Amino acid sequence: MLKYVVMKQSRLFYIAFCLVFCTTIFSCGSKKYINEIPYNYSSDGFSQSVQEQKTQSASKYSIVSDNPQELSDEVLKIKEKYSIILGVMPKEIQNYKLYSYIDEWIGTPYKQQTLEKQVGVDASYFVQALFSDVYGETFLKTPDGIFRSKALQLFTGRTFLKEGDIVFFRYDKSHPISDVGIYLHNDRILACTSKGLNIFNFNDEYFQLRYVAAGRLKEKNKQ
Repeated sequence: MLKYVVMKQSRLFYIAFCLVFCTTIFSCGSKKYINEIPYNYSSDGFSQSVQEQKTQSASKYSIVSDNPQELSDEVLKIKEKYSIILGVMPKEIQNYKLYSYIDEWIGTPYKQQTLEKQVGVDASYFVQALFSDVYGETFLKTPDGIFRSKALQLFTGRTFLKEGDIVFFRYDKSHPISDVGIYLHNDRILACTSKGLNIFNFNDEYFQLRYVAAGRLKEKNKQ
């Protein structure tokens, strides 16, 4: 009986020894394994590392403003509207005063020797008023009077036309200079027909057959 008890105690001691030994071995091995993992981050350390990478990446790129000139909402609206109407890039619409002035008159019915918004407008009266307000140049109120102005440099080449040029038309033999319009962009002109004041395609046969010449405000006369 005594021998049986001694053997049982020895067996228990052996099992306990083995458990302690194995625990020690695996514990040391685990620590060594953890230390050898290439990316050993705590959650805070990982978040900080990611944020630093974002900051470094952002510093490589410059932030481009889509409104570097800090234009008002009203001006941006005009810029976008007329870039679409004229079929050009918004950056080409620079004379905001010109297009803001035009915008208030678009759609006004034609009425001879009249200048009243949405009531009636005569093209030569309109050109006279526009050049006075936008460019600070005064013309006579007749197509012929504008044509003979010394402030204009006249030319006939259509390929030289640019924004703000005045285009002259002839409708009958008794009036060599019968009407006027304003060249804008991309072969679009502001003119007055029986449909009223609006933007038209300068390449239309109606205008091409009647075109006489164009006039550009001389540099010394521009504001």
